[in-house]
Amino acid sequence: MLVDLAFPVQGPTVPADHRARLAGSLAERLPWLGVLPGTGMHRLNLAHGGGGLLSGRTRMTLRVPEDRAEATAQQLAGTALNLGDVTLHLGPPTVRTLLPHRTLYAHFVDAEGDDEPAFLARMDRELRALGVVCNTVCGREQALPVPGGQLVGYSLLLDGLVPETALRVLEAGLGSHRALGCGLFVPHKSAAAVGT
Repeated sequence: MLVDLAFPVQGPTVPADHRARLAGSLAERLPWLGVLPGTGMHRLNLAHGGGGLLSGRTRMTLRVPEDRAEATAQQLAGTALNLGDVTLHLGPPTVRTLLPHRTLYAHFVDAEGDDEPAFLARMDRELRALGVVCNTVCGREQALPVPGGQLVGYSLLLDGLVPETALRVLEAGLGSHRALGCGLFVPHKSAAAVGT
């Protein structure tokens, strides 16, 4: 079973490639993150208006096994993560249980070179392998800076899930590069929890 650990973050403006830098810094401390199935790092929720500015509500959220949550919290809370020219300071985290929702959203899923129709076909195959039947809505194409280039991908919304299949998606994710925050799903803000 997985949970999300949400660490308050303080620091200056982060660079465009901060996801790759943050993943590298975390890999030194948590080499299993993004390697163990379902684990990874969510994108930072930056201040509106862009520019990489952190807000008072910015959290660095990690999806981790429940049995590693306490140790991970102790390991990271109160520490600083070096992102090259930028240092981020982490506060004590809040533990968030993964709750099933009818609608889930991933900000970025790696397209792995596929165009949109091929990407959606691959997502359908991955969902069927998980035993998940739902409606998929592909968002705009976007690029994620990484060392040596960029990843191209899409945002993805899944709708019509039931509690069992919603939890499967939350725990498995879709696509690759979880350490960079790719393919991790969260409840869509306009959706009510399944079964409530």
